[in-house]
Amino acid sequence: MDIHSHRVRSYNMSCIRAKNTKPELIVRRFLFTHGFRYRLNVRNLPGTPDIVLPKYKTVIFVNGCFWHGHIGCKCYSIPKTNTEWWLKKIDDTRNRDKKVNIKLKLLGWRVIVIWTCMLKPKKLDQTLYDLINHIT
Repeated sequence: MDIHSHRVRSYNMSCIRAKNTKPELIVRRFLFTHGFRYRLNVRNLPGTPDIVLPKYKTVIFVNGCFWHGHIGCKCYSIPKTNTEWWLKKIDDTRNRDKKVNIKLKLLGWRVIVIWTCMLKPKKLDQTLYDLINHIT
């Protein structure tokens, strides 16, 4: 049972963006200022990666901890309402992510996943500089 009406829930969900999220923008600005050039949301690659660095044959996914079910993360908690539906949705997303990563690796791409919890102020600098090390 949902605590919101269908109309309110629909509005709430419509406000959630899939592209150009704040975490993505943080990563993109950092990469650009450090001389990396990239393409965004390349549709002809499996999973439409958030950031593609063709020169380095690397793709970056900036995953939301809740939406992609980041296990062990305090930002991921199972909703108390409509729990069964959410568990299935998040499990399907995890399975899709695994398949996409396998496909990309088979095509010769390096896959980097950045979780939004890694972009919190305390971990931000370390995460972004580690990212450069993984790319090069």
